Order: sequence, then structure tokens, then C-alpha cells
Amino acid sequence: MSTHAHGIHHSIDYVELPATDLAAAQAFYGAAFGWEFVPYGPGYAGIRTAAESGADEAGGLRLAEAADVSRGGPLVLLFSADLDATLAAVQGAGGQVVEGPYAFPGGRRFHFLDPSGNELGVWATS
Repeated sequence: MSTHAHGIHHSIDYVELPATDLAAAQAFYGAAFGWEFVPYGPGYAGIRTAAESGADEAGGLRLAEAADVSRGGPLVLLFSADLDATLAAVQGAGGQVVEGPYAFPGGRRFHFLDPSGNELGVWATS
């Protein structure tokens, strides 16, 4: 897995996910992916993945109204070294799988909804 691209011109640097319940979102992403969070008050929490542990943040969870959360926007894809284990972790944390797993050129992937209704994907090379 590559290192984070903070500060590289025109790279994706930070992703914000709307959450209707910050505590539920933190519990879900912590359980499913091992993410850690930096609280910035009642409406925001920074995201640190294993790549950013103790360093810059990869993104944030932003408190939002349900009307601000919708499917059909940009799709964030997470990489997994073990797609089946990640699928089980997402389901075990309460995520709803809405597509796949299925094969595509380059590997396999699935899509899921988090507790707020955001659609994300996870892919693996095998």
C-alpha cells in the first residue's frame, strides 16, 4: 500500500464524510476498519487510518442533517488486503452491503452503506 499523498499537487488529500450521528459513525468505522478519531467539538471528528496513525488526518466525519446524506455522489473506495475479512468486518459493524462482492478488471470489490447512508466501496487485487 502506498503512503498518504498529503501535499502532492493535484492528489486526493482529504475526504469528509457526512454523518447523521457522529458517535455511531465513529463506532462503525472504528469497528470495521480500525480507524481512530480526533474530536474537534460536537460537530466534527478527524479520521486517522493506519497510514496516518499519529500523523496527518486522511479526512473527517462532519455532523450533517439526513437530507445532506445521499447516494450517487462521488464514490470513495478503500483498499483491502483481504476483501472477505473486510466484508465480514463491515457487516459485523452494522454496515449494509448493497453491491457485490464482484470481480472487475484488477480485482474484486463490494459497496456498502454506513450508518448515515453514505455509500463507499472496498476493493482488493484478488
